[in-house]
Amino acid sequence: MRMVDLIRKKRDGQELNQDEIDFIIKGIVSGNIPEYQATSWLMAVYFKGMNFDETAHLSRSMINSGAVLRIEGLRPLVDKHSTGGVGDKISLPLAPLAAACGLIVPMMSGRGLGHTGGTLDKLESMVGYSTQLKPESVEDILHKCGYAMFGQSKDVVPADRTLYALRDVTATVESIPLITASILSKKFAEGAEGLVFDVKCGRGAFMKDEESALKLAKSLTQTAAVLGKKAVAVVTAMDEPLGRMIGNWLEVEESLDVLEGRGPADVNELVIRLNAWMLVLGGLVKSLEEGIQKSQDVLATSRPLELFLKNVALQGGNPDAVMADRLKRRAYYSQVFEAPKAGWVQGWDSLGLGLLASSIGAGRSKVDDKIAFNAGIQLLAKKGERVEKGQPLCLLWVDNDALLSLSLEQVANLVSIQEEPVAPVKSLILHEVMGA
Repeated sequence: MRMVDLIRKKRDGQELNQDEIDFIIKGIVSGNIPEYQATSWLMAVYFKGMNFDETAHLSRSMINSGAVLRIEGLRPLVDKHSTGGVGDKISLPLAPLAAACGLIVPMMSGRGLGHTGGTLDKLESMVGYSTQLKPESVEDILHKCGYAMFGQSKDVVPADRTLYALRDVTATVESIPLITASILSKKFAEGAEGLVFDVKCGRGAFMKDEESALKLAKSLTQTAAVLGKKAVAVVTAMDEPLGRMIGNWLEVEESLDVLEGRGPADVNELVIRLNAWMLVLGGLVKSLEEGIQKSQDVLATSRPLELFLKNVALQGGNPDAVMADRLKRRAYYSQVFEAPKAGWVQGWDSLGLGLLASSIGAGRSKVDDKIAFNAGIQLLAKKGERVEKGQPLCLLWVDNDALLSLSLEQVANLVSIQEEPVAPVKSLILHEVMGA
């Protein structure tokens, strides 16, 4: 078997079988296939695509490229994955709610880069919280509180790290089959048997339009089905940030609000809906409607918050300090942005706000950038809400005084206010796609 023949085969639009893709992935990871051939193959995939069977072959090869977490004696194992957005803290309240409902949630997450925040960064804004867990620690934590939050180790899916690095510098990141295999390989390597995907769509999302988001949703669910896994994808709007807090510690605080039953309506909606689908996939309810009711009932109890704080302690944090720090931890310099005129908020530019949050320290533009955990933005009015001239629209917290004036100038271009009433967003859910 020769790599040049497989490149030609895919270039000509032909289907690759499992043995051929195994050969490619093993060769790329070992270094036996040179980068110039690996990138040629990636570009062929980008232009010619892959069907669901091929994408499943690729996912399977990537899973088998490293260690796989095998969790004994705990079921049902169900997880959720988001394609990323601004203010997307859904995983933080969702995981303890799912555990409180009887699911086992091994949640491998990532860090933020660019305009999107990362779950691991939000978790690590809690002093002492460790996301670098050994497999035996993950299993122990799952036994004790039903969910664990951890990052990808160097031994898990090494093929994904290698391929992503190559995709990043060859303009092939946007390939739907390559995105699908990247996501599925990591999630199934962590031990999940069912997956709910939150596919973001809009200006603040990776997929900017509904057509692309639906295409990715179908690829994820159908490829998972070929792999013998249960999956549902929920396509959700990301034109405005989720909730009202953007920034690592700020989003932990808002997650605590959700667990106490007083979170923002948009965050609550997604937490309830995604958890309901997780319950369906886990076989704990028979219908989405039953899952929604159970999710609402359990969220109304103290159990999800108790599990959240128990998880904090199990992963090295101090739950008492987490609760005591609420409303207290903020970056040193702050500024209020006031409405320049009276009217109704037409909307915020979520991409612009995400980039602004990153520029004031709440995110990264490079992998090795240091995070300012207490920096961030709080939105005081969102789409459809009436504001008066001079009314506070948002608050900024910044560690560097020099960034404040520049940040205020940017904010002025990120919100639109009009004289006529604007309808508030009723639901973020655009589509729901089930695997075969």
